[in-house]
Amino acid sequence: MTRLASKVALVTGAAGGIGAATVARFVAQGAQVLLVDRQHDALEAVASANGHMPFRVADVSQPEQMAACVEEACRHFGGLDIAILNAGIEGEVKPITDYDVDVFDRVMAVNVRGVWLGLKYCIPAISQRGGGSIVITSSVAGLRGAAHMSAYCASKHAVIGLMRTAAVECAAANIRVNTVNPAPVETRMMRSLETGLAPENPLAAKSVIAQRIPLQRYGAPHEVADLMLFLASDESRYCTGGVYTVDGGMSCQ
Repeated sequence: MTRLASKVALVTGAAGGIGAATVARFVAQGAQVLLVDRQHDALEAVASANGHMPFRVADVSQPEQMAACVEEACRHFGGLDIAILNAGIEGEVKPITDYDVDVFDRVMAVNVRGVWLGLKYCIPAISQRGGGSIVITSSVAGLRGAAHMSAYCASKHAVIGLMRTAAVECAAANIRVNTVNPAPVETRMMRSLETGLAPENPLAAKSVIAQRIPLQRYGAPHEVADLMLFLASDESRYCTGGVYTVDGGMSCQ
């Protein structure tokens, strides 16, 4: 269980379903991990469940806070090899004409600016270690449109553009950059979206969504974490600039 032995990772959105599952996978495989999220109590619980790994409460859309997270990882562990830029919010479920401007701006700030800042500050740190891996959480919503989810879809398309740019820029420094694009996963975010789609019967919304997935179910957080682990590890040493779906076949339709 040493696929990430001697590796140091930073995981944003570490208190959420996918983030927490990724932290658990990485720690089990020998990594030292700094956990980052805005939710103190949930973050502390994930840290405690994984050997009391250090954590930092931060807003990834704020430059000073993101820079401080990278500095803390380097100070605490001596460097940085892996960045999982996973923090994200869903926004509203409304048509474009009714969508709140402030909510749109907040989604873009967290989901796009937060990733850009993560790249800005993680790339130099990882370069100092001779290279490593950066994985960005996108979505199947980054590959196709979805009615009433304009901000989320736009943000998840945007991070694929950031990834492809970073992959080209970072190749000479031996830093690989990829996105993971999940279908609906059993997380708090999906509960929020289901309620937004069908406030009076969110279970019906879930059933309709699941029926659109060829495997006929949502993914589990650990199934996304398994792909994160592969892309973070040296097993994916020749993989960069890639868009990796973990979606039960949803993107095929």
